[in-house]
Amino acid sequence: MRLTRRILATLALATLALAPGDRAARAEEPVVVFAAASLKNALDDASAAWTRATGKTARVSYAGSNALAKQIEAGAPADLFISADLAWMDYVDRAGLLKTGSRIDFLRNALVLIAPGPKNGAAAPQIALAPDLGTTLTQILGGGRLAMATIDAVPAGKYGKAALEKLGAWDAVKGQVAQAENVRAALLLVARDEAPLGIVYATDAAADPSVHVLATFPADSHPPIIYPAAVTKVSRNPDAGALLGYLRGPEARGFFERQGFTVVAQPGASQ
Repeated sequence: MRLTRRILATLALATLALAPGDRAARAEEPVVVFAAASLKNALDDASAAWTRATGKTARVSYAGSNALAKQIEAGAPADLFISADLAWMDYVDRAGLLKTGSRIDFLRNALVLIAPGPKNGAAAPQIALAPDLGTTLTQILGGGRLAMATIDAVPAGKYGKAALEKLGAWDAVKGQVAQAENVRAALLLVARDEAPLGIVYATDAAADPSVHVLATFPADSHPPIIYPAAVTKVSRNPDAGALLGYLRGPEARGFFERQGFTVVAQPGASQ
């Protein structure tokens, strides 16, 4: 019995001795970021720069904002959430899963119509988003598909459907839509020449030289494309807020602007 007590006491002292180090180890864990798929190129570059500057790391999981929001709701251990629209951030916010005061409007984007890149040196065509757009799209599609992210859930798909409805073209093409799980999957369908047309963000088109932009949808044809970001309520990583501050700061701005994003200015900051 005396020996057992000595062993337990020794283990307790060892645990106390290791506790500060254990806390430090937890503090050095990567910041887990759940981010909209369209952010991949810019956010990969920005998070790598943050690592070079601080020695800390981020682990980013990319998917449709709807899928990420549902995962957070189900208890996934994300530290940061960056959505491609306000609605899915609102969804997480209403569930009480965001750290109070951490939510910001982070980025803006634009919506474009794309096609596979021209072959044999041909010039890249452009089309007008005219009143007969539905007829024009149907002619270009032929028997092919219009690649879009899921139209009733993924932000890019919702924006695309709204734009086509506003321009009077949705009824003409809705039977030919190929719905992908996220906007990068829709981009890939066009890049592989598996779909003659697609609707993606301007930043996605900029990230893949094998597609070209036929037209940019007017900003007033769809809801404003705003990417909000926030620290999650379950996050215990002290670096989560620091990473979010870095991403919206001057050091990271160039990574996002080179991909075609507009960084939303902080209140009181000069552009």
